[in-house]
Amino acid sequence: MSLFVIVKFFHVLFAIIAVGTNATYGIWLARAAGAPQATQSHVLRTIKVLDDRFANPAYVLLAVTGVTMVLLGDLRFTTFWIAGGIVLYVIAIVLGFAVYTPMLRGQIRALETGGPESEDYRRASSNARFVGILVAVIVLVIVFLMVTKPSPGA
Repeated sequence: MSLFVIVKFFHVLFAIIAVGTNATYGIWLARAAGAPQATQSHVLRTIKVLDDRFANPAYVLLAVTGVTMVLLGDLRFTTFWIAGGIVLYVIAIVLGFAVYTPMLRGQIRALETGGPESEDYRRASSNARFVGILVAVIVLVIVFLMVTKPSPGA
């Protein structure tokens, strides 16, 4: 078994952890909708823990293993599906770390200070939902590129 295959195994494992964890957020939020404030707070804090301790570290390790596979294999950073994936990855990471994570903290703060019916909480929830969906779509496009490996003009 080659080092490339071992790195590829970890790359896929980290993708499963990152994307799979993120995919649960909508379920968590839907189940908490309309629940008592304490339950909603618990759910948001759980999502924050999942994001900070599982999804985000897995996304970082995806970059490390992805770059390692390019360096070990017969791949090039300029290959369409790799370059496109990297550009989208950078956009998703910036949105995730610089926008979604602070929004989630703000959403928790708004819930705990104003309650689930407050305008601040509703606005924070709506904004976080929009950014979360946007990041999810970007991640799905990355997964599509990595699996299908399209080559324009071929």
